[in-house]
Amino acid sequence: MIFRQLFESDSSTYTYLLACPQTSQAILIDPVLETVERDIQLLRAMNLSLYATLETHVHADHLTGALRLKQLLGSRIAYPAMDDLPCADIGVREGEAFQFGSVSIHPLFTPGHTAHHHAYLVDTPVMQMSFTGDALLIEACGRTDFQSGNAETLYNSIHNKLFSLPDDTLVYPAHDYEGRRLTTVGQEKIRNPRLGGGMSKEAFVKIMNGLDLPYPRKIDFAVPGNELCGRCPDNVPDQYQGPCAVYDQG
Repeated sequence: MIFRQLFESDSSTYTYLLACPQTSQAILIDPVLETVERDIQLLRAMNLSLYATLETHVHADHLTGALRLKQLLGSRIAYPAMDDLPCADIGVREGEAFQFGSVSIHPLFTPGHTAHHHAYLVDTPVMQMSFTGDALLIEACGRTDFQSGNAETLYNSIHNKLFSLPDDTLVYPAHDYEGRRLTTVGQEKIRNPRLGGGMSKEAFVKIMNGLDLPYPRKIDFAVPGNELCGRCPDNVPDQYQGPCAVYDQG
């Protein structure tokens, strides 16, 4: 399998390119509108065709590049099926492999950051890779104070779905704010200050309820825009209009 980890600095978002070397089909997990041209240039440089974009959830911190990539490249848009978005071409579900070329992606329903959040597992001959979205981050986890988030639910998702994976499973999160690129399940079970070391559910909920985080600066336009698969809504503030102006979506 061909693999690249890509980064968008404004929202500290990781986008992941996975491709089948036999068919040259590729997908992008959690693409960002601002980096569409970068992603297209990379695909062309590697002689890959974009089969689909795949979202872990409806993001609140950036607009997805899914719709623009579909307009430019003819790719499909995949979201968790339970989001029931009319703009999505493919609905993914736990228990049903998402296949392109020789690559199989196995969705895991991991709610708690959002009600419909999914992580994705990929087995390769040498490793198991997990793309955990905003559920499990490096020595952190996604917040649970908006979009039907729930701390108890997130605790259950991480312990029952992600921490049950082999300790050497690689963890690729949707974000990191300190320049880190990956972790492992075993490391997070030990070192994660919110979840590791046998942290109880009650202690985790207390931590999450006491975070007192600022209101997400893009949520008011990112969520409705991402429910339209990345179409810029009318309420995008002037300082964030750049990508919307460049990618005039009508």
